[in-house]
Amino acid sequence: MNAIANILFPVDFSPSCIAIAPFVKQAATLFGARMSLIHVFDPASYNGFELYLREAPEIAEEHQEIARERLLAFCAEEFPASDCKRILAEGDTAKEIAEVARSGFDLIIMPSHAGTFRRMLLGSTAAKVLDEADCAVLTSTHTPSITPLRLDHREWVCAIDPDSDGERVLRYAHELAGGGRANLQIVHVIQSGRSGSPIRLDADDRVAPEESGPARRRVAELQRKVGSEAPVAIFVGPIKDALLEATRSFAADALIMGRGAKTSARGRLRDLTYIVARDSALPVLSV
Repeated sequence: MNAIANILFPVDFSPSCIAIAPFVKQAATLFGARMSLIHVFDPASYNGFELYLREAPEIAEEHQEIARERLLAFCAEEFPASDCKRILAEGDTAKEIAEVARSGFDLIIMPSHAGTFRRMLLGSTAAKVLDEADCAVLTSTHTPSITPLRLDHREWVCAIDPDSDGERVLRYAHELAGGGRANLQIVHVIQSGRSGSPIRLDADDRVAPEESGPARRRVAELQRKVGSEAPVAIFVGPIKDALLEATRSFAADALIMGRGAKTSARGRLRDLTYIVARDSALPVLSV
């Protein structure tokens, strides 16, 4: 059974949303997944001039019809209506996306905007979806004119904390990589120093065996449970900086990491989900 069988693609008709569409299509093809597009509109988004001319219910009905037509027409070649379900919802954007995703979706692929949008923790909608959603969420950095790196490069990094939900994250990454025929690289970061501090990699003989040994044994035990034989790299340094360095070192095209439930105690990696996704130059899939 595929780990990803149903993908939900929220669209807001922005240039960034249009730019990421080929990436979303390619991801669906890679995983053999069904695609659905969702647009959430605000029925009360009318202005004072409209309200002066017509009654509010009439305006809301017209806006709903316009949103429906735009959704049907959005990237019709990549996502023909005969193959890709269109879902029109109204209300709070992030809450509606998360609620619809609970109806049987395995992955949400969020378009994000360039520039200051990402510098403000991915913007309110993406940040709220990461909070609200129960399924995996993939965010990707891109500009309105550049599509993200294709996933079929198939060099994926999985960041795990063996002391905090590591088995669940590794099992997911292992199954996903198998289905996508990707090379998986496991990374564990031993936290040390503040942002900007030097980063050390045990493969470069810059980490003493007694420092990395316990972590390697814990990761090996997780791999035994999951059935994974992926190579492991231990980094020492600030977690976010080390994870981003790992993706560069291994020429990765995706980073997989854990994202905890809102109501649970959060581990170190899960607390960093937003900031890593914000600063990463490649797609981040948080589970």
